[in-house]
Amino acid sequence: MAIGKRILLHPGQLWTDGETHRGWSVLIDGNRIAAVGSRQLVGAHSDCEAVELPGTTLLPGLIDLHSHLFLHPYNETSWDDQVLKEAEAYRTLRAARHAEATLRAGFTTLRDLGTEGAGYADVSLKRAIEEGIVKGPRLFVSGRAIAATGSYGPARKNYRHDCCFPQGAVEASGVEEIVRAVRLEAAYGADWIKIYGDYRTGPAGEMRPTFCEEELRAAVSVAHDLGRPVAVHAMTDEAMHRAASAGVQTIEHGYGGSRETFALMR
Repeated sequence: MAIGKRILLHPGQLWTDGETHRGWSVLIDGNRIAAVGSRQLVGAHSDCEAVELPGTTLLPGLIDLHSHLFLHPYNETSWDDQVLKEAEAYRTLRAARHAEATLRAGFTTLRDLGTEGAGYADVSLKRAIEEGIVKGPRLFVSGRAIAATGSYGPARKNYRHDCCFPQGAVEASGVEEIVRAVRLEAAYGADWIKIYGDYRTGPAGEMRPTFCEEELRAAVSVAHDLGRPVAVHAMTDEAMHRAASAGVQTIEHGYGGSRETFALMR
């Protein structure tokens, strides 16, 4: 759409604020929505190009707050094989296709919470979208997620102990290392800091907290100093409680939260 051009959209119906409206129109002025309302009210503009969209439902752009554009379904390729065998350039090309497909599906904003071993390719993808090189939604990216040393995949126990291979997240242990990791992610272009507050580290592979509250508080403090909000992957009640107490902005998943922890989050 050319900047400055005024367009009137006349869909079959329009969904907004939880309600469906028939006979409503949308006035677009440049790259902004200028007005939404009945066709009689909004449609009284002779200087606009009218676009009739019979039989369609028009709705505001959708927002996905937890996406991973750099992964594809595990029934196609396992997570380990994607991280260990697929080159970053290949994964970036796939991510660009995913971004365009997501935009065409109606999502205009995504928060991408970690490239899962693809470094800071999300920062470049965000730039390419902003510059019009590829099509995609507005992105808020987090670069590499931060995980406690030895807690994330590919799991070391599944491979030779003398091998060195890429990890799905940057590893840190202790206050000094997690603070350094947060500063690096921000320096490389992360909009959000993503932290794994728990993972499958128990003796039988059960979910256990991975960072203590002191580490989380230090990470949140420096992230906020840098103007970055913090998202924490936490499924267990203890990890959720620690994250909420540390002052994070969002908790991802949260399946095991207790009533007390949800009250603390609130």
